[in-house]
Amino acid sequence: MSRKYFGTDGIRGTVGQRPITPDFMLRLGHAVGQVLRRGSEHPAVVIGKDTRISGYMLESALEAGFASAGVDVLLSGPLPTPGVAYLTRALRLDLGVVISASHNPFGDNGVKFFSAQGEKLPDQWELDVEAALEQEPHWVGSAALGRARRLTDAGGRYIEFCKSTVPHSLSLRGMTIVVDAAHGAAYQIAPKVFHELGAIVVPIGVQPDGLNINQGVGATAPDALVKAVAEHRADYGIALDGDADRLQMVDGAGRLYNGDELLYVIAADRLAKGEKVAGVVGTQMTNMAVELALQRLSIPLVRAKVGDRYVLEELVARGWQLGGEGSGHLLALDRHTTGDGIVSALQVMQAIRRNGRSLSALLEDVNLFPQTMINVRLREGSDWRRNSQLDDAQRSVARDLGDAGRILIRASGTEPVLRVMVEARDAELGRRCAEHLAAAAQA
Repeated sequence: MSRKYFGTDGIRGTVGQRPITPDFMLRLGHAVGQVLRRGSEHPAVVIGKDTRISGYMLESALEAGFASAGVDVLLSGPLPTPGVAYLTRALRLDLGVVISASHNPFGDNGVKFFSAQGEKLPDQWELDVEAALEQEPHWVGSAALGRARRLTDAGGRYIEFCKSTVPHSLSLRGMTIVVDAAHGAAYQIAPKVFHELGAIVVPIGVQPDGLNINQGVGATAPDALVKAVAEHRADYGIALDGDADRLQMVDGAGRLYNGDELLYVIAADRLAKGEKVAGVVGTQMTNMAVELALQRLSIPLVRAKVGDRYVLEELVARGWQLGGEGSGHLLALDRHTTGDGIVSALQVMQAIRRNGRSLSALLEDVNLFPQTMINVRLREGSDWRRNSQLDDAQRSVARDLGDAGRILIRASGTEPVLRVMVEARDAELGRRCAEHLAAAAQA
């Protein structure tokens, strides 16, 4: 059975268009409540959100839906997605609910859920919810209605959790760090975490107005961070996205570091300190230079499909701890059950501190391979897998690249486009190979 509303990361869309409407959210809350009551007589959930103006409307609708099904609701207010996951587990609740569209602009919004263990829920749970949405509602009587209350110390609890993921001995005294919260869910929290660990913090992206989340700031627009680090002569800059599960970093020289590089730093640091690193999970897009650098440390890299959900699934299946994407979704499952931008940044800062080396020095053996990406629009009805010219071109390019590059060809999940990517140590060779493949794909 295919899912009608749930995508790879919850339900997401444009505000005012179904399903991101208050009437649907009321029904969604009620349907989720019905599913929860199959396993608990009087379940309780926490609802967190980012700073989009639409969050208030959707929060109220979900709250009413849960109450109508006999589910108690805790309202955390603005809180990072991983903060909701943490509170769900810490407070022994049945479900965590996040109202956010992550790195999307303010006109979008969505809802995603965490289990009682603070983990992503399985496909079957989402199918159960979609089935409940198709059924008639079962409104409970007044005496059985769920109750709602504000959780006034949610931010403080989460700040202490973030700090607990690094040793008490870690101090950031003497460092100036620019923290960019993308005018999003971490705007009150992220600066405090690094300040309480001793750093001089320069906050940017901390003035949300409901309409400016991710606008020109944050992990998806790192130029603002680069500029602020230079202006304040800071040691490092940390950029999160709107719901604070994504991370990018900048050093004092203005160099930007992506998720692939930061994942390598965390893994290499652990190995250097005698910790076991059984392997690392990346994605099809993880840079080949990182894979080769991990191989030199005898750390295997396994590639999952693009998306932190698939990275998590692979980590759980293998019993490994570390994984992530170049976009900055990083997972350290011995620190948190889900991707967390603040926790990941602390892991990187820990590596810098305990090695006594700069971020650039920790990555001196990792020189990212240039990637050339070309989107090829497919003709209606065409099947690129049966394109013999493309098959021949792939074999030819593979011979040209040898061990100094790789090919990735995949269809877009949202539009009739074939994404052709060639990664090569030689940028010009990579460009020529990508153009050759793109031409063959259009034949």
